[in-house]
Amino acid sequence: MAAAPDAIAGTASPPRLSATRGGAGPHPMTERPSWDHEGRDWPNRDASRFVTAGGLRWHVQVMGSGPVLLLVHGTAAATHSWRALGPLLARRFTVVAPDLPGHGFTDTPATHRLSLPGIAGLLGTLLGALELRPALVAGHSAGAAILLRMALDGTIAPRAVVGLNAALLPHGEAHADIFSGTARLLVELPFVPRLLAWRASQASVTERLLRNTGSRIEPRGVALYARLFRHPSHVGAALRMMANWNLRPLLRDLPRLAPPLILVVGTNDRAVPPRQADRVRALLPSARIVPVAGLGHLAHEERPEAVAEIIAAAAEPSAPPAPPAP
Repeated sequence: MAAAPDAIAGTASPPRLSATRGGAGPHPMTERPSWDHEGRDWPNRDASRFVTAGGLRWHVQVMGSGPVLLLVHGTAAATHSWRALGPLLARRFTVVAPDLPGHGFTDTPATHRLSLPGIAGLLGTLLGALELRPALVAGHSAGAAILLRMALDGTIAPRAVVGLNAALLPHGEAHADIFSGTARLLVELPFVPRLLAWRASQASVTERLLRNTGSRIEPRGVALYARLFRHPSHVGAALRMMANWNLRPLLRDLPRLAPPLILVVGTNDRAVPPRQADRVRALLPSARIVPVAGLGHLAHEERPEAVAEIIAAAAEPSAPPAPPAP
């Protein structure tokens, strides 16, 4: 999920910005999530492990057996976004799902590494440490761009790349440079992630952010997003990704992509307009678009069973295209 900074700005009573802890009630705002506290009942916790690679301590979930399937979440999300989809796919695959750098329970790298090539390279080191070669990969939103960069760079050679509401065009397109410049300015103000985290710690704000994606997810899913949004480290990593994100080299290289690209498109996606998939296919005519009717940007959380079938079908090169989900 990608949350623009202005979506959670504007509040009557900001916290004291010099403090390292803030908030009120049973969920105080701390710098980064704690596995012992925020992770105490994390979805699929039994599948979690911590792995050191590329100078970072990663939180990774591994479940199931069979061909390796790598799942990569989007900006401001974490492994909780696969809470229902992961176990479904684990019936057919060895599912590997990391928290991206700076997200969830994975360490935050230097700011310059929170770029598209930087994260793609770091994820490659993680796969090397795990000694895994994905047979299939699926990424949500910005996660799809990361996987495409890795495939184009030869870091992975999957049978197919599945993009779930893939964010592959610059935000605002004509205004992309202004947007990323604004994000860079916000990142340089050290109090901004703390202010945004404090604002997003309010349940109503998180609910509004998620509704603005065009999706409706269950209360537990909303609570898990809110649990992460109250931590400045998580919010700050998302901001730094936005500040460093440059999709133009990826779009330039996209026509030479070797594996098939399947674009799963929620017709109610308000974060990534569905028509963007047609523009991506204009660059890569072999790309296949699979619409999922009535679902938003978090389609994989709204209808995990339907999305699982689409992903599983992508693992079978001889299989007919998966039909659109009703």
